Amino acid sequence: MATLPNPLPRLTSLGLRLPAGRLVDETTEGPWHEPLLWLAEEQATAGAWARLRAAAPQAGLLPVLLDVGGGHGEPEGWELMPGEVSYPGDHDADEVLAAFWDEDPLEDEDWPGLAPSPVPAADPDERAAAVADSLTDGRPWFKEPHLALVPARRSADIPAAIGWSGPVNYEEDVARLCAVLRSWEDRFGIRVVALGFDHLAVSVAAPPTDLAEAEAVAAEHYAFCPYTVLVDTDDTLTSHAQKLVGERIWHFWWD
Repeated sequence: MATLPNPLPRLTSLGLRLPAGRLVDETTEGPWHEPLLWLAEEQATAGAWARLRAAAPQAGLLPVLLDVGGGHGEPEGWELMPGEVSYPGDHDADEVLAAFWDEDPLEDEDWPGLAPSPVPAADPDERAAAVADSLTDGRPWFKEPHLALVPARRSADIPAAIGWSGPVNYEEDVARLCAVLRSWEDRFGIRVVALGFDHLAVSVAAPPTDLAEAEAVAAEHYAFCPYTVLVDTDDTLTSHAQKLVGERIWHFWWD
């Protein structure tokens, strides 16, 4: 992946007030040539994400919560693959989603295209901070959040920047999914707030405001991550869309 210079090797000189933590460089092929992320030792508390989001971007770093309480533990055990990742900007979100949709279309329907942008309901970074705070107490799918810093200029690029392999059974090059996240960043004000071994959560500043808007977004969710939309045999695009109206967090997981 094409990136700007990585500031993590100079982390101690950047003037950021960080809790105790460590740099992580472990990949499936051994240590990477530079750190992939910084990880806090203690569980995140409310307000920590917002404090780093106010200071770290000037240094070329973005915060994200990592779930170290799952069965795969800390990111050293996540099978990170930065060497297998292309550049998100080289992919078109509409083309990526259309390709996924065409592999397994719902009811043999054609790809409906990208959903329009709703009116923002909140500032994207303020919404992200609120969502991050709501995750610090843990959820059934997000057990032990620790704060991390990743060298990335766009929140949507965080998974690619660390070579995240969570969706590898669905898409081997996570940069293609990051291209979709970039489009959601532009249209829905999303921020990548949390990552686990195989799941991802984004905050949403401009969620759909009615069922028609939500059904258009649900089609994108199905192409992006069908496991999240059709969880049970009686689930439909409409039943998923009903959950999206006004929803400020989108959560995805891959098998």
